[in-house]
Amino acid sequence: MRRRRAQQAALDDLSKAIIEQLQQDGRRAYATIGKAVGLSEAAVRQRVQKLQESGVIQIVAVTDPLTVGFNREAMIGIRCEGDVEPVAEALTAMPEVSYVVATAGSFDLLVEVVAEDDDQLLETINKGIRAIPQVRSTESFVYLKLHKQTYTWGTR
Repeated sequence: MRRRRAQQAALDDLSKAIIEQLQQDGRRAYATIGKAVGLSEAAVRQRVQKLQESGVIQIVAVTDPLTVGFNREAMIGIRCEGDVEPVAEALTAMPEVSYVVATAGSFDLLVEVVAEDDDQLLETINKGIRAIPQVRSTESFVYLKLHKQTYTWGTR
């Protein structure tokens, strides 16, 4: 999925409360959310649909990669020559790459790779990432243990 920088949506307190309810449990019933935020089930359903259609939220199932056969994860810092956009597009197309972000700092791009094992990680780096012509260098940060990953930062 290609993400564009979206124009910031103005969220009222009710929409923020609905988002926070869904971040706690994406399967929470609209009636339950309605009781928590003071709206009818139908009003919650309409707001959630508008939030999804506008790209403010998406509701997905998040897996723990280790439990579904992906035993190696790494963040790869990439330095590029020239325009980073073609590199970002090529990385986005790779199935092993789950996250692509352009950065300011010592790396032009950071990508997260989720692989079945070290062999697949090495192949993704050598035959995928490093094969992109504008990639000058990479640095790999292999995950040893995940201490925290959350999607409930709210709407502050």
